[in-house]
Amino acid sequence: MTRPKDLTRLARLVPSGPTLLIIGVLAGLAIPALADAVRPLMAAAIFVLVLGTFLQIDGAAFRRALRRPLVWLLLPVLAMLACPLAVGFAARGAGFRTELVVALVLSVCAPPSSGTAAVARMLGFDATIPLAVTLLSMALAPVTVPLIAAGFADLALDPLALATRLALLVGGAGALALLLRRQAAAQLVQYSRTIDALVLASLLVFAIATMAGVRTQIETQPIAAATCVGLAFACNLVLQGLGALLTPGPLAERLTTGLILGNRNVGLVWSAMGAAVSPMTALFFAATQFPIYMTPRLIEILVRRARKEKASP
Repeated sequence: MTRPKDLTRLARLVPSGPTLLIIGVLAGLAIPALADAVRPLMAAAIFVLVLGTFLQIDGAAFRRALRRPLVWLLLPVLAMLACPLAVGFAARGAGFRTELVVALVLSVCAPPSSGTAAVARMLGFDATIPLAVTLLSMALAPVTVPLIAAGFADLALDPLALATRLALLVGGAGALALLLRRQAAAQLVQYSRTIDALVLASLLVFAIATMAGVRTQIETQPIAAATCVGLAFACNLVLQGLGALLTPGPLAERLTTGLILGNRNVGLVWSAMGAAVSPMTALFFAATQFPIYMTPRLIEILVRRARKEKASP
């Protein structure tokens, strides 16, 4: 069990979170036994991640964000409809194999990653917008994901099963966060850094767990694995760039939109598909974790340079 002193030490590392996430992914890849050991903790890590993010969000700021058309309409529609359709048609037009087209579309039709708001906080960005967009996108997912999966992949996903998983994850964490905020608001402010440490710990656990079985796949299918990793990075970076270009306002807000569009919660689609996941799709889903956990470090470097240039006379 994690002790308070351990959390205090981890809290000091929160500003280095983007770097630690890369280390987590590489550790899971380099030490398969470690990834296999923490794999059963993946669901709990997601729950703690969402709960911690809820606890750190300012209620008034959240309500203000929901009044913006960019947040409650444009970004969810862009994330859940426009992006997967554009990626699907582009992949078909480029002549990709059917398996790769299916894998790309399914990964992008997933809602934004539950960890995007937490990563935004680590980067010093406002976490309110990514959390709001993620929640609204998850509400759309039971409708949009099965429709897009049927249209591009000829797959039948159960919208009720997907909605149930989303309700348990988001609804459960949201209800607990609301209860804690009502009963212990002052203590939550006092232990803000500890909550940040728990969120970082859950992200690290999730990063390591996603690498379970990936090393074996890379060793047995090196060319396919390299193709999947390259496509995963290309797709993620293009979507992040698109988000940054389409969003007005300061650099931080534009980069936040990029994270929302690029980093997707493929685990939800993966679990909803069950046995319908082909080996190639499973390999691509695993490959998407690399850019999700590595690009925050690149963004951190970009933001630091921009701030230095702005501070220079």
